[in-house]
Amino acid sequence: MNARTHIVAAARFLCALPVSGAAFAAEPDRPFAAPDAAGATAPGTVTGLAEVVFALALVLAAIFAAAWLMRRMRAFGVRADALDVLAEVPLGPKERAVLIRVGKSQLLLGVAPGRVSTLHVLPEPLDVAPAAAPGDKRPSFRDLLARSLGK
Repeated sequence: MNARTHIVAAARFLCALPVSGAAFAAEPDRPFAAPDAAGATAPGTVTGLAEVVFALALVLAAIFAAAWLMRRMRAFGVRADALDVLAEVPLGPKERAVLIRVGKSQLLLGVAPGRVSTLHVLPEPLDVAPAAAPGDKRPSFRDLLARSLGK
């Protein structure tokens, strides 16, 4: 059967259903669209809003959980001793030269926005202490200001 015959059969079925006015008539003691029914809030408005808010919170929680899991999985396979930044020298406002140690070899890299280039591979490793980590103790702004004011 094609779609046209299905539509015709459904239309014949709907036309054959008995439609009585009693199904749509109001109760005899209460007029249709009574004032108390017209002023009431639609059922399900508050619950529908609560369901939407709950679904939104659930989707946001799933997104944050996926982001957290991706960060954990990416850091899972990286060894901390595989790569060290030994020294870093700024060459311009956005460019710098970085000396890194990869295993037993050392590389001099040029770093610019959107680009990292190998400048030189050192045949003999240099004896350089690793660069200061961001968590190391640095003087605070208050200390620097006090020192510059001579206090």
